[in-house]
Amino acid sequence: MGQTPPKSPLAPDQFPDLPAIGGATFATASAGVKYKGRTDVMLAVLAPGTSVAGVFTKSSTRSAAVLNCQDKIGGNSTDGAAILVNSGNANAFTGHYGQTSVLELVSGVASIADVPAGRVFTSSTGVIGEPLPHDRILGVLSDLSGKLDGGGMADAAQAIMTTDTFAKGAARTISVDGTPVSIAGIAKGSGMIAPDMATMLVYVFTDAQVEQSALQSMVSELNETSFNCITVDSDTSTSDTVLVAATGTSGVDCGANTAFRDALGEVMTDLAHLVVRDGEGATKFVEVAVTGALSDAEAKTHALAIANSPLVKTAIAGEDPNWGRIVMAIGKSGATADRDLLSIWFDDILVAEKGWVSPTYREEDGADVMLKQDIPIRVDLGLGDGTATVWTCDLTHGYITINADYRS
Repeated sequence: MGQTPPKSPLAPDQFPDLPAIGGATFATASAGVKYKGRTDVMLAVLAPGTSVAGVFTKSSTRSAAVLNCQDKIGGNSTDGAAILVNSGNANAFTGHYGQTSVLELVSGVASIADVPAGRVFTSSTGVIGEPLPHDRILGVLSDLSGKLDGGGMADAAQAIMTTDTFAKGAARTISVDGTPVSIAGIAKGSGMIAPDMATMLVYVFTDAQVEQSALQSMVSELNETSFNCITVDSDTSTSDTVLVAATGTSGVDCGANTAFRDALGEVMTDLAHLVVRDGEGATKFVEVAVTGALSDAEAKTHALAIANSPLVKTAIAGEDPNWGRIVMAIGKSGATADRDLLSIWFDDILVAEKGWVSPTYREEDGADVMLKQDIPIRVDLGLGDGTATVWTCDLTHGYITINADYRS
């Protein structure tokens, strides 16, 4: 593998224009970790005073890089920082060798970026169980340090891709007391995507000034309604990482600013949606909204049961309005439901209510909704005030094709 698959039909028309973030510079290089003829390493160097927050996979088999990053979150933000990412190899399930690779890379980056080792964050993505050829990455560090540039975020988004079919970026700029504050982020993710703290590799940068604990609280909370609400295949990666860096170069304190929090949440949600839109083999983007549950937690349980059901996802792939499969998914979720209070909509078409098909429903109306690329599904349980929205994609033959020979 190494050839980029055809671009997803759900991909945006073009990569967005991302604002340069003061205090953040980027560079990419081709180290040949796995892929030939494409960039596969990204370095970001951040100014002194940068706060870094992060959320990570809860996988019991998480990678050495994830464990190392988790140990460093909350460190001294008076120093500079750096983020190094490679694609092609996850450096996961590689025993003591994996830890050695991380320490070698951290040491190398600390030296060329002139930042403390405790402020170097690394991520690796790709094949699990194969030793990371870290010497190849060390060999391009000098090249990376010489190419650092504030406008290099789009190239960085390209370098971190694995089975992704398009680079992913999102941004917002707001005005706080007359001063512009910018937020820009990149992400990679296409398969092995299921919510569990974080669901891919994501790096968000802002020139806002936010104290680390306030930034961490904000990111952890926003993560629950963005990255933790997407699923492609119900599989949680060993390498999932979301890092948010606030350089503070705008001079605007946004730690308690609602407009900044909302803008950061929008960037995170945009990136989460882009990952689903690039789901391996995906042809449909599906929003599952559940209302009327006993609690928000129970609503999310129902929504994920629907979004993760292979029977639901294959029906959507086949453009079959098979609402019975949604009833099945709700019934098996383990959360509270009452058949005779249940209502189901495909977009604005009422499909079922009161334990039976709606008398106004026509099969051809449901089939018309299934022809769309973006498909909203709504379920009301009629039990309480709990709500949740998750996003997923269909399950096609393309997913099998991609994953049946991923290591070849």
